[in-house]
Amino acid sequence: MSMTTTTMLNEAANTVDTRNGGAMNSAFLEYYRCPENLASFALMAPVFDSEGYFRFGSEAICYGQCSSAFPSKDMTGQLYNTLRDVAADGATLQLPFIPSDIVTNLRYERYARGNGTRGNMALLFKAYYLARPFLTTSIRQRIQRLALKGWKDIPFPQWPLDLTVERILEKLLALLLKACRLERIPFIWFWPEGSSSCAIMTHDVETLAGRNFCSSLMDLDSAYAIKSSFQVIPEQRYSVPVSFLDEIRSRGFEINVHDLNHDGHLFRDRKQFLCRAQRINRYGREYGASGFRSAVLYRNPDWYGALDFAYDMSVPNVGHLEAQRGGCCSITPFFIDKMLELPVTTTQDYSLFHVLKDYSIDLWKQQMCRIMTKHGLASFIVHPDYILESRARDTYKSLLAFLAKCRSEKNLWIALPREVNHWWRARSQMKLVSRGNHWIIEGPESHKARLAYAVLEGDGVSYEQA
Repeated sequence: MSMTTTTMLNEAANTVDTRNGGAMNSAFLEYYRCPENLASFALMAPVFDSEGYFRFGSEAICYGQCSSAFPSKDMTGQLYNTLRDVAADGATLQLPFIPSDIVTNLRYERYARGNGTRGNMALLFKAYYLARPFLTTSIRQRIQRLALKGWKDIPFPQWPLDLTVERILEKLLALLLKACRLERIPFIWFWPEGSSSCAIMTHDVETLAGRNFCSSLMDLDSAYAIKSSFQVIPEQRYSVPVSFLDEIRSRGFEINVHDLNHDGHLFRDRKQFLCRAQRINRYGREYGASGFRSAVLYRNPDWYGALDFAYDMSVPNVGHLEAQRGGCCSITPFFIDKMLELPVTTTQDYSLFHVLKDYSIDLWKQQMCRIMTKHGLASFIVHPDYILESRARDTYKSLLAFLAKCRSEKNLWIALPREVNHWWRARSQMKLVSRGNHWIIEGPESHKARLAYAVLEGDGVSYEQA
């Protein structure tokens, strides 16, 4: 890096916005781990009290408050584009919204809270789970397809993968490059040892038949040199012998807790959730589990503080085919208070096979390619219960072969969820420090970290590793 660039970055330290307790740039810094003095954002005017939808550029739909126009209560019609109001004051960007608030609103799915369709869906699925034990498989599938009718017409998040959070952060970075008149900006690369992107394979074990197939499933994963995690239901569904857990651990796989009893009622009310959370936490300690996933991907991030786990895997990127719709619009891990969220970024096997009636890996490949383009996390849910049939199992084998090919040809890091959790937490504590004309990465696991640069490319950015 030239002396001119280094000097400009150092001078930017005097323009850091301190309003809102540094909240203006916290999401940006968490994502890029670039020099803190560079991420200089200021709110151009007080925001309106009302929340709603607006645009930031042509592709990114935001939800929250802004100061340049009243946001829309829905996404029908033309949304106001706030990009036209962004101004540069030296090396500081004057923005009509607080970026960290907008990113948090998306990741926490706050845009979906007033959605009546979501409430109706939740009531419908609660009734379904009461009747579920008495229904045949074919009847259950017909009810589920009926409940999900109209999912193709949902405009936001964008199916089959939503990149809104990454687009917002990239646009901010591009604007900073222009404002600071820099050729490139240094940051800490997303994944260890320069891996291009990351993938995790997870198996939710829902029935006794699925539990009994887990040993064979480990054989299958191991044949492609892929280690995965098994999410185990502690109560009612099946017994959980010590020998079953020991086999998973001894073979290098991971155990996580999957709900309490998979009845679909974990988040029905706060009092019941707190009672169940105590038992879930006890099973987590007993199993030595670092992670958690709820049944049916039901979730309420505001309640996660009661769960004593390092990470959660219950928030989908796009929830069109889930009982609880919405989606975090992000393909990278993010923190929900003390817990790290590893979002589910690909379509579940059940939805692929039984809702979409697709036994190819075309959709998974499409999602994977877009995730790898943005250097994100590809998170898969494949149930042992749903690949007992040979056709589904053959599809899964094709997926494993594709992942193995991406690992060898595109430097994909295939990791256990606990390894991703460990890395992302370590990265969150790293800092870039200027030493003369060089940048040094300091912090835990820094020997695995790589320096990278963001370069302006048109109105966007491209990345290159040093």
